[in-house]
Amino acid sequence: MTKVSSKHLLGIKDINADDVHLIFNTADTFKEVLNRPIKKVPSLRDVTIANVFFENSTRTRLSFELAEKRLSADVVNFSAGSSSVKKGETLIDTVNNILAMKVDMVVMRHPNPGACVFLSKHVNCSIINAGDGAHEHPTQALLDAYSLREKVGDLKGLKVLIAGDILHSRVALSNIFCLQMLGAEVAVSGPATLIPKHIHSLGVKVMLDFREALQWCDVVNMLRIQMERQDIQYFPTLREYTMQYGLSRQLLEEIGKKDIIIMHPGPINRGVEITSDLADGEDSIILNQVENGVAVRMAILYLLAGKPD
Repeated sequence: MTKVSSKHLLGIKDINADDVHLIFNTADTFKEVLNRPIKKVPSLRDVTIANVFFENSTRTRLSFELAEKRLSADVVNFSAGSSSVKKGETLIDTVNNILAMKVDMVVMRHPNPGACVFLSKHVNCSIINAGDGAHEHPTQALLDAYSLREKVGDLKGLKVLIAGDILHSRVALSNIFCLQMLGAEVAVSGPATLIPKHIHSLGVKVMLDFREALQWCDVVNMLRIQMERQDIQYFPTLREYTMQYGLSRQLLEEIGKKDIIIMHPGPINRGVEITSDLADGEDSIILNQVENGVAVRMAILYLLAGKPD
């Protein structure tokens, strides 16, 4: 198979395991390219890609832009803050105006869940979801799983804990779908107020006791508290949250847990959900996630552009 089964990447639940393995194998090739002295290939030289961000982003946007430029694509950057969206223009009109300039592909981040799915039904180009509200963030889940594959090989039977603000996290949902598709066991941990009510229906363990959850897992993916999405107070204080759900070397030593793989999608709130010594330590693959993000996004862009025939 040389093509993914979908025209778009709207969410992990819309692709299959064969698609994921194809993306990973293609990313392996592009990772070799990124380690060369000249880190550029002409694969998408005749393709124009628009990065359409209706929400602030640093890492995801830079990673996509770098991936596009490494593939020699023409890149158009759109920010809603300085656009006609502020004048009342609709999402469809905004994107259709961009497509009228002969853009071939749109990478979109939007604060509303389902915005990418809605758009895909109304415009005639490939859409890549770079995060839609608290719904999905498929490229983050793919680069997370790719980074784990690089570290441990087959993910089948691997016990992965996702800890923190599960309720407001698009990373958590996409990771759950992707890890389960690849055969991993997934558990979540955090304050009960930050665990979605029906998450059991996804076949996920809920472990409110963080120490017990750490004893169970092989990998822990720490999520930050998303204050910008919270309209009420979900726990008493940040200090209390850190005492209950913060990851530190002292905690790991107390429970006798060694060789746990530590992940974080960023941005890190150091000293809140994780201490700096662990984030920067030898068991952390956080910087590997950042590096692999470019290769994985290169693979996704290349495959959706329909070049491999």
